[in-house]
Amino acid sequence: MSVDLTWDLVADVRQLLSYHFMLNALRAGTIVAVVCGAIGYFMVLRRQSFVGHTLAVIGFPGAAGAIWLGVSSGFGYYGFCIAGALVIAALPGGGRAGSGLGGAGEESAVVGTVQGFALACGFLFVSLYKGFLSGLNNLLFGTITGVADHQVITLLIAGVLCLAVLVAIARPLLFVSVDPDVARASGVPVRLVGTVYLVLLGTAAAGASQITGSLLVFALLVAPAATASRLTARPYLGLGLSVLIAVLVTWLGEAFAFFSPYPIGFWVTTLAFGAYLLATGYGLLRERLGRRLVTA
Repeated sequence: MSVDLTWDLVADVRQLLSYHFMLNALRAGTIVAVVCGAIGYFMVLRRQSFVGHTLAVIGFPGAAGAIWLGVSSGFGYYGFCIAGALVIAALPGGGRAGSGLGGAGEESAVVGTVQGFALACGFLFVSLYKGFLSGLNNLLFGTITGVADHQVITLLIAGVLCLAVLVAIARPLLFVSVDPDVARASGVPVRLVGTVYLVLLGTAAAGASQITGSLLVFALLVAPAATASRLTARPYLGLGLSVLIAVLVTWLGEAFAFFSPYPIGFWVTTLAFGAYLLATGYGLLRERLGRRLVTA
């Protein structure tokens, strides 16, 4: 396949959309970006970025184990990520929004233990697989050509279910994320809400792993949400911005990967990081100008 980037943007877009695998990549990427942008925003708000990173990494041993067993890697992604979310939620100290130094430290120890065990399982599955695991780099870093039609349908079903559940628990989840102690005193089932959210986070990580690879899912989960948090403190506006940023960096990342020899995960991560830097610079500039107006 030979592709050429020109100065004619319309012709370049037509060239990109003329390939079926790129249409699948854009469809799947859009679904994943919307889900990750929405769920990732609450992850940042709840200070559970380490949990999100762990669930993203867990996708690798899941996919490796599925390939070893001779089944679709998608089963491994979703199975391991959701199981990991349930294990973290069930263990003492796991699955809580970080509201204090002691609680955050206890949660980090639990999550780190789960992550270490999962990675050990991943290396075991790779060593047990006797064939040539040519897709190992794709499992870790993603590929733009690896999204099949059935994966798009699976991602769509999982994405719609995730967003439906997220909408249903959005208000109590926001309450629990902002002030878990007051929410508990008000009768909100804090642990149940946290467990349901972790399952959603695991599902989002599993879906994104099939696009960007297990090691780079975290960028799509945290960077757009962190960027939106830098731009506004209003929850629902921040949620919308997080989704918008995730979609834009995914589309641009897939386009750049199509016209270059570099993997999609690199482009998505780079663009997401660049957006975060710009938002941080904008925030610092706005804060400095605000101070000058106050002192003037």
